[in-house]
Amino acid sequence: MKIATFNVQNLFHRDRSLIQRTVGKCVSDWIMEFDTLLTKEKCSTNTERLKELSFLLDFDKTYQNPYVVMRKKAGELYLKGMNYSKELKSGELTDWNGWIKVRTVPIDPESTNHKAMVISEINPDILVMQEVEDKMSLDEFNNFILAKFSCEPFSEIILIPNSEGRGRNQALLLKNGYQLETIKIHTIDETETATQELLEYKISTPKGKCIHLLSAYFYENKLDKEKAFEIRKNQAYQVSVIYKMLQMQAKANIVIAGTLNAPSYCNSLAPLLQETDLKDISKNKTFNVDFDEGKDATYFRLGAYRMGVNIKQEDYLLLSHELFSNVKSSGLNRKGVWPEKRPNWRIYSTIHNKNQAASGHPGVWGNLQFLDNTL
Repeated sequence: MKIATFNVQNLFHRDRSLIQRTVGKCVSDWIMEFDTLLTKEKCSTNTERLKELSFLLDFDKTYQNPYVVMRKKAGELYLKGMNYSKELKSGELTDWNGWIKVRTVPIDPESTNHKAMVISEINPDILVMQEVEDKMSLDEFNNFILAKFSCEPFSEIILIPNSEGRGRNQALLLKNGYQLETIKIHTIDETETATQELLEYKISTPKGKCIHLLSAYFYENKLDKEKAFEIRKNQAYQVSVIYKMLQMQAKANIVIAGTLNAPSYCNSLAPLLQETDLKDISKNKTFNVDFDEGKDATYFRLGAYRMGVNIKQEDYLLLSHELFSNVKSSGLNRKGVWPEKRPNWRIYSTIHNKNQAASGHPGVWGNLQFLDNTL
């Protein structure tokens, strides 16, 4: 059985708040000032300043093709989909006449193709996907994009929407006779704005065996690292409790897959990596990956997957002790990851810039042999 986890960072469109800002501090300040002035009462001073900021922010220029833009004439709203366009006057349906903020931006089609190339090259029976925007996008990707790269579509796909509302949902895709038997949703963290879930899947194999797969996506906040550390450590503890409960029920074929958003040395992951018998597949002797080029092949960066694989580890395939000893082959596909700085590694020849990269995350996979339990 081949299983993989891949954080695709969305398939066709991505929430604006998740896109890395590339503007300088001046531009950030202008944007903040512009937003603040829009909420204040109209006056000649505010209006003149808004005009100045509009010029400084290049509102007359377009850098990417959004799904929704506002035309200047007659207050019309221009709606643009993937394969069609339509103009509609704002007053035809409602009395609204003003601005809207588009929440998502389209992903470069080449990036979507490269996501499919990574999955096609790994060709797993079971695929855990992270940061999928919605079920409709997943269906389209599965039925139309994967086929372009000679990858058989998955026969069963499951997406459980989360409460965050920013298109970072977890998905499970199955084929080649692997079927979902049951699913449980565990709440591992709850905040004022969102609830974080751990998805527990029970999957049957073509030979009647069974695997318990836990799909996890841990909290990330680069602006408040202390808060992120505490939340992530609590999430790791909650997952470790569920894992130990499965062990107490005599379950042996257990996999925890997903994006944990911290390197293995981080103490926030200690409840999983140090206080259980779980094994990271990247530590398996069969783990194979193209090394960095040049002298970086002998370099071991802190937080990297291993020597010569110097990208920060955030994605994990953790196996129960029994499964880890029965790994037949495993590896990491980072051909779709754009190397911004040294070290460099081999990528697909069709990737020419960061926007065309498949994701900032590699695909991690393992080929496993099941034990004879059927629980």
